[in-house]
Amino acid sequence: MDIKIFREYRLKFYLNARHYIIVGNEKSDTHPHTWELALTILIRKKEFIKFGNFETKIEEYFSKYQDRVLNEIAPFNAIIPTLENMVDYFANDIYKIIKEVGGELVCIEGSEGPSRSYILNLREENESMDAVDNQSENILSDIIDTILDDIID
Repeated sequence: MDIKIFREYRLKFYLNARHYIIVGNEKSDTHPHTWELALTILIRKKEFIKFGNFETKIEEYFSKYQDRVLNEIAPFNAIIPTLENMVDYFANDIYKIIKEVGGELVCIEGSEGPSRSYILNLREENESMDAVDNQSENILSDIIDTILDDIID
């Protein structure tokens, strides 16, 4: 039996911004939040990726939302920026960023306080694991190709 071992990273980011919501045609007051976004990322055990590689790219992504009124920024000027809508929207973009760095986003959890969280689980057991395997093999192949190119040159 071949056991596949993965490294699991848990990163937390904080988004300081303001928003308002509309419920039953009534607009709430614009109010601030410090949303916590926790990401669970998988990579193959044999690979090593520094936390900073993920952190830099994701902080850069969130920078356009920091200290702003979310309702004034696309897509939240058309989508009400509830916690659920924000996490659903962010998940797609963050998934792509994580994949580019060499990992697989399997879970994103958004919280607007210690008692309220919304969790989006992207883990499809075999599909996610196969994607991580393929990503790891591609990274290793790229490293080997680079080393061979350097030797040949």
